[in-house]
Amino acid sequence: MTISTLPPDRNLPISSMRYDPRFQVETKADQFDLASIFGLIRRRMIMIIAISVLLMVPAAIMISGLKPTYQAWARLIIHQPLATSLGADDTSRSDPLDVKSETERLLSRGIAERVVRDLQLNALPEFNPALRKTSFIDSIRAKLRSLFDTKKPASPDRESIEATIPEFYQALGVWHDDKSEVIQISFTANDAELAAAVPNRLVGIYLDERKGSVHGRLDFAGEWIRQRISEQQRRADIARDAARNYQESMDIVSREDAQEERIKTLLEITGRDAKIEESRVEVKATISALEGTDSASVALQNIVFPDSITTKQRDLHAQEQDLARLLETYDGNAEAVVDLRRKIEQSRIDLDLANKKYLQAMRAKLAALDHEANAVQSILVVAQEKRTRDALAQTELARLQRIAEKEQAALDKLEDQRRDLAARAMLPGAELEVFSPASVPLVPQGRGRLFYMMGALLAAISAAVTAAFVIEMWDRTVRSFDQIAGIGRTIPAGLIPRLARRENPKTMFGHMQVPMFDEAIRTMVLSLKQSNGGKLPNSIVVTSAHSGEGKSLIARSLAMELAAAAIPVLLVDGDLRRGKLDSFFRSGLVYGLNEFLNGLADLRDIVYRHPSGVAFIPSGKFSLQRRAGSNGFAEIIEMAGAAGRIVIFDSAPVLASTDTVHLTALAERTLAVVRWGKTSRRAVEFSLQQMKSSRNSDIIVAINGVDPKKHALYNFSDSELFSKSLMKYYKLEE
Repeated sequence: MTISTLPPDRNLPISSMRYDPRFQVETKADQFDLASIFGLIRRRMIMIIAISVLLMVPAAIMISGLKPTYQAWARLIIHQPLATSLGADDTSRSDPLDVKSETERLLSRGIAERVVRDLQLNALPEFNPALRKTSFIDSIRAKLRSLFDTKKPASPDRESIEATIPEFYQALGVWHDDKSEVIQISFTANDAELAAAVPNRLVGIYLDERKGSVHGRLDFAGEWIRQRISEQQRRADIARDAARNYQESMDIVSREDAQEERIKTLLEITGRDAKIEESRVEVKATISALEGTDSASVALQNIVFPDSITTKQRDLHAQEQDLARLLETYDGNAEAVVDLRRKIEQSRIDLDLANKKYLQAMRAKLAALDHEANAVQSILVVAQEKRTRDALAQTELARLQRIAEKEQAALDKLEDQRRDLAARAMLPGAELEVFSPASVPLVPQGRGRLFYMMGALLAAISAAVTAAFVIEMWDRTVRSFDQIAGIGRTIPAGLIPRLARRENPKTMFGHMQVPMFDEAIRTMVLSLKQSNGGKLPNSIVVTSAHSGEGKSLIARSLAMELAAAAIPVLLVDGDLRRGKLDSFFRSGLVYGLNEFLNGLADLRDIVYRHPSGVAFIPSGKFSLQRRAGSNGFAEIIEMAGAAGRIVIFDSAPVLASTDTVHLTALAERTLAVVRWGKTSRRAVEFSLQQMKSSRNSDIIVAINGVDPKKHALYNFSDSELFSKSLMKYYKLEE
């Protein structure tokens, strides 16, 4: 901000100077540093405090209503009865306890109901919702539910435990670690003694339930075993009777001596048959040899004969040797040779006759052997058939005996099971080893109310700060020239601080001084002069994107500043629909700009000269408003230029009226007013695009309604204009 005093001559050239932001880069939320974060918290402090209070009120009510809770613990391990493990010869008969199953058994509905009844938890409002007072929120919920549900809800039964069971399960905790067999039981209650009584009572009821369950199973299994034993006894008796009757009917000898005698007889018959067959083979071979040879000498060489035949064979052989020796000495006609040949012939005849007799004897012997073989074979066949029948009968008898033994073994096994069940019925359902029984807790669980209050306060502040950051990130309004620096062909005219209530602009004609505001208006005058080549433009249009952004205040303040510098100025209320400048100047004129543009009044009839030196033209009657052309506006500009006056048009919002677009095309300069923290960047960009023309290419922008304290907390380059040192300077000026 530049502090200067305008010279009387509005066309006096001055050195080139312009208000530009230090950095033409918009500060974004993701570029925050610690200083910017601290600034954000400071400028959003009221909102943060409000949100924190809103969050803390219900939290404080809830925390103040908290009652101390006590939690008791019991740690135990459940074993299978030791006698069961020692007496189980077959591992398949054992029934090991599963920790997960026993944990679920501890959480069963039956055990929970017994604990609730034994300790009368349903008589405590802590566990029986029917005994509690209905809260305000619950009553509202019931009323809202009744609007949609026509059925009248039944009133809860105070004596019933149905509503107590869910509350009991919420306070109860039963679990075990997968790496160990230890089961942990916890219970939370407002009464320390009750918190310790529930786990201990739960363990006692569990043992009773476990014992009853095991005995029930054993009774049912015992009855089933007795029925099976009865049926198996009948089957075993039937199998034994069948084996005995079959043995008697088939006359099966079971003694070992009789069996051996029969086998020995069969072996003797078989051996006799083999010897007969061997003899028959030898006889047949002898007969075949005797019948198949013609020479007795050959037969004598191949067959073993009786001694008589053997002697004759030797004699014949000796005579033939003698004949051979005689023939070596004598010829064949010698008497000794002839006699010897006669003897040899007679010996051969005798040998042949003996052989024939022996052959007949062999044939007779063969016939006898055949007859004996047939007889032995018949005896052997009968013995073999009897032996086969005995083997089949023995096999069938053995099968029946095995069936009887199998049925008896099954009966014995059932008897063993019955005795085992009877022994188990004398044992407890389970054995407990309590590591640490539940004892009465001495201190309540958790932290105190102060701890929760501090935690709620921190959470509320965190939520409020987070909401402030979110709101800041979603803020798309213009708060600095850094944010609109990317829009081309715009000239910053300065930041205009907002006026406090005691600094009512209507009293400014009473010479009330507002130093910061006055300096901002002077800076705007300098910017208009610099943008126009060092002299003030003859015509200025003051407009904005939307209504309520302070353009009328800027227009009349600008006119008053020029008039105070002895520069003739004409202020025209160019808002033909909602112009309100006349209420400030109180001209009392009957006609205004609407009447002039419609030809109902002359230009001299609508100009009011204020004692401050400002000439003013009101907007006139709104009922005459129409789409005005540019001829009337051009005439006013020409008339003011001829009189040496600067024309300032307080026009309608550029996005609401096309008259403003016509004015910006006629005037030398356009001053766009942007409301700090209200006008969006998109509206500013769009309105500037609407107003740009070939003549009015550069548009001067002023940011109005700046909160100096909050703006100084931002990380913008122009935030230094409202630093603490400058704020102190203006306070001293006052």
